[in-house]
Amino acid sequence: MAHAISRLSDTRCELAEGPTWDERLQRLYWCDILGKRIHALDWQSREEQHWEMPDVVGSLGLTEDEDRLVVALRDRVVLFTLSTGAMELLAEIETDDARTRLNDGKVGPDGAFYVGTMDDRPDRQPIGALYRVARTGGATRLVDGVTVSNGLAWSPEGTVLYHADSRPGHIEAWNFDAATGAISARRLFAQLTNETGRPDGGTVDAEGRYWSAGVSAGLLNCFAPDGTLIEAIAMPVPRPTMPCFCGPALDELVVTSLRPHNAPDLLSEFPDSGCLFVLKTGATGLPASRFRL
Repeated sequence: MAHAISRLSDTRCELAEGPTWDERLQRLYWCDILGKRIHALDWQSREEQHWEMPDVVGSLGLTEDEDRLVVALRDRVVLFTLSTGAMELLAEIETDDARTRLNDGKVGPDGAFYVGTMDDRPDRQPIGALYRVARTGGATRLVDGVTVSNGLAWSPEGTVLYHADSRPGHIEAWNFDAATGAISARRLFAQLTNETGRPDGGTVDAEGRYWSAGVSAGLLNCFAPDGTLIEAIAMPVPRPTMPCFCGPALDELVVTSLRPHNAPDLLSEFPDSGCLFVLKTGATGLPASRFRL
């Protein structure tokens, strides 16, 4: 099926990631990891604003307070107040390891922030992990041996957690207990290659389908709840990074992207790399969970 894909914004990021829809304000947030910024777009007016961050910003999530976000910086998770710029430290993560940084993160159905680390060196090794960060209690390590933690999403019922490791190209599923945040019954959900689109960020729609940005192949992949690949949508840029359902009806899919500076030919051929794109797929999304304060 052919999809009409358009550019959502004129803003070009170095590494756009973490799109998060706030239905309360009808506002889309995302971060530019390397640009050290958080961006916001008002859905109706299309007006944008941004906040400078003191370090790389890997991901973000909504909180119960409209004026605060939970934000993953290089090695710490903070509560960030939009109106004042104030930051409150929630957890320090792998501060003693200069090789890693925080990457993909999302708020889970239990109201905690889940965030993973990645090896930030070119020759990436499986030295990262996945963590759970609650309002009190700091960070709890859930999974070891991760190279590039990515793809966090939950099934519509909140009973399945999806998590990807971009470098080996697999997406895994876990049973998830929304009362405690406990995970169990780890299994392979899908295996991707460079050609089929190694998994970057992901999201789940209201029917339980898992959407994955195939960052190595310029694709947006859609999987059935059993892991079967339903559709691979070609994006207008070679490095899409994460999808997010947005809009008043949650029926518009926004996809972030990065600028491939390590591939000059790609960068010159696709000058819109780093922009956000929007399309309609016929699917509708789910409201984002909020960090419990």
